[in-house]
Amino acid sequence: MNPVDARAAMVAELEKKDGLRPGPVRDALLALPREVLMPQAYVRRSAPGEEPPRWDLLDWSAPQDRPELLGLLYGGISVLVQHDGEPLLGRVRGTRSGASITSMSTVMGLTASLLQELDLRAGQRVLDIGTGTGVTAAVACQVCGDQGVVTLDRDRHLTDAATVRLAGRPRLPAGRGVRVRGRGVSRAGAVRPIFVSYAVERAPAALVDQLAPGGRLLAHVTSASPSWPGLAVVERTAEGRIAAELRAVEFAHRAGHGMERIWLSEEFRQRIATEPGTWAQRSMLAPPTDADRGLWLAADHLLGGLVRDFGAEHLVIGAPACGSWLRVEPVRRSRWDVTIHGPRDIWKEIQDLVVRWRAAGSPNRYRLLFEADGGQQAVSTCGRLSWQLPTPRPVDEGAST
Repeated sequence: MNPVDARAAMVAELEKKDGLRPGPVRDALLALPREVLMPQAYVRRSAPGEEPPRWDLLDWSAPQDRPELLGLLYGGISVLVQHDGEPLLGRVRGTRSGASITSMSTVMGLTASLLQELDLRAGQRVLDIGTGTGVTAAVACQVCGDQGVVTLDRDRHLTDAATVRLAGRPRLPAGRGVRVRGRGVSRAGAVRPIFVSYAVERAPAALVDQLAPGGRLLAHVTSASPSWPGLAVVERTAEGRIAAELRAVEFAHRAGHGMERIWLSEEFRQRIATEPGTWAQRSMLAPPTDADRGLWLAADHLLGGLVRDFGAEHLVIGAPACGSWLRVEPVRRSRWDVTIHGPRDIWKEIQDLVVRWRAAGSPNRYRLLFEADGGQQAVSTCGRLSWQLPTPRPVDEGAST
């Protein structure tokens, strides 16, 4: 398959699975040669758990690499582009071992849906926070015109590569006039769409202040847990007022630089799967479903410290800080075996929150209120379920993704 056919196949899949609609974003994705923005990418060669991990850097200039690289670039998955914080320009293809992947291009379905949500239009001034591989900036250039696009990233190696690849290659349909900047606060002035391509703890107030009337900002908001993210959608009305909501979503960008993360270790997962727990019961109360995303978003903030094991067959949740865990398995219709371990009764915490969530109308979206003292609060429409987002920290606009 050649790149043109691969792009068409990728866009067709985005239409089928991710709701990509006819319009400027779709047209831009059809025109965007991803092999220009990502002429090199990593593929993992080591088995899960193998130490040290091994990756091969594939190079578009090497004919033997092109078939596999084409599948990576247009397969819709995350594309691994940086190992151990290295420069992207001047690399030699081959194997790397140890350390970790430090930058990747986001899953294409997520990027496409967010770009559609931004409602990009010709002539808009766009601020793209988190340049990464430059895909978002390239699409914005194609739709809005590259003279009004500013993209920032804290990783100089990423901005160096994006500058060269956006501006120096004639095959890109747009990008020569885009301004690529390194770490620091944006001086883009008032802009309409603002795209933040990494997760944050709250909507960045400094970016909200830059929204022009009619402008929209999108940023994923999460706690330290990666399990149940929200999407902050912030708009400034034609009259200058801010209207915002926090939507429960299934997937989100990776956390921004320096943001605390908690995980379930492999050893912890094994203990949850095999140990008997502190106590067990057979319950007629059903666990929340995966579709109850508004409930899980509230749990992420109101209960705190919980991580879901999405690789488990049934509901498994752990609290790494205290070692508590929950395992729920169906035994027959309307009956579940519930096993609890540790100082936290996670099952009771969740069931108590279910009652509150349902009393609030089972929302999947919450109003996001900006308070006079700088605080931010998520509130259900009826006001019966709410929580405060973390207190502000210095904005690091341009965190790498």
